[in-house]
Amino acid sequence: MAILKGKSAVVTGAGRGIGKAIAIKLAEEGANVIVNDIGCEIDGSGSSKDPANSTVEEIKSIKGNAHADYSNMSVMSEAESCIKNCIDTYGKLDILINSAGIINDRLIFQMNEEDFNTIIDNNIKSVFAPSKFAAILFRQQRSGRIVNITSDAGLGDIGKSNYAAASEGIVGLTRTTATDLGKYGVTANAISPVAKTRMNPGTVSTFISSELMTNNSDDKSGVGVFDQSLEWNPSLQDGTENVASLAVCLSTEYLPNVNGYIFGVNGGSIYVYSNPTPDKKIYKAGVFTMDEMDQLVPKTFGLGY
Repeated sequence: MAILKGKSAVVTGAGRGIGKAIAIKLAEEGANVIVNDIGCEIDGSGSSKDPANSTVEEIKSIKGNAHADYSNMSVMSEAESCIKNCIDTYGKLDILINSAGIINDRLIFQMNEEDFNTIIDNNIKSVFAPSKFAAILFRQQRSGRIVNITSDAGLGDIGKSNYAAASEGIVGLTRTTATDLGKYGVTANAISPVAKTRMNPGTVSTFISSELMTNNSDDKSGVGVFDQSLEWNPSLQDGTENVASLAVCLSTEYLPNVNGYIFGVNGGSIYVYSNPTPDKKIYKAGVFTMDEMDQLVPKTFGLGY
């Protein structure tokens, strides 16, 4: 059964990787799809119509409906144009999948302002801009689904201060979008996948050239607790199919109360991250003295980490 028959979707970054897998899966489930991609390299340089066109041709080969769009989602006017393209082509917009993004790794002491700003502009603004214009329509029609693709880099990863900031920014943006639009029947959720793509070949050492690393690439100086279940498993092949299936599920009307959550996908594992809550706390009705801080903070927060 085509569970999205009659629905229309915009998928950004749909020319390759996870975005492409999601666009194809949406089409398989009956959705009309605007395939957006500027066709740049992984660092944001260059452009080409070929990736978007290729996805469109693949969708049409399985008798699906798709139309290419080459707008740059980090530019407000072009993001608006993409959303308008969906309305002009299919008469409506029901689903927005934000999957566009780039990567450019540097250890933090080697990263310059341009390295940082380029990732922030392309990865966060390319989520905000189309979401803003889709939200106007979704609020009016009292329905809509937004699914953002983010990354576990925000949990801490070597050489990714720009990408980590953008990834956590997408998490905060997702939760706030959910809060802003929930009362209008609109949901916004995010997926943080571990999948083999052009941006993510599967290992930390692949991301960062050996000359940048002075220690073993898995050595994170004891910061945080490493979860083996989140480690890349090469036997899982590319892993994009389960990401696509979850994105489609979150795009349906079957989960009206699932709003503002961050899901993870790693091969055959699908999980949901808990939203942050306070762990330990100290309290005083008034201002802490430094003597009190020196006593209470080490005892309360200095143990067990």
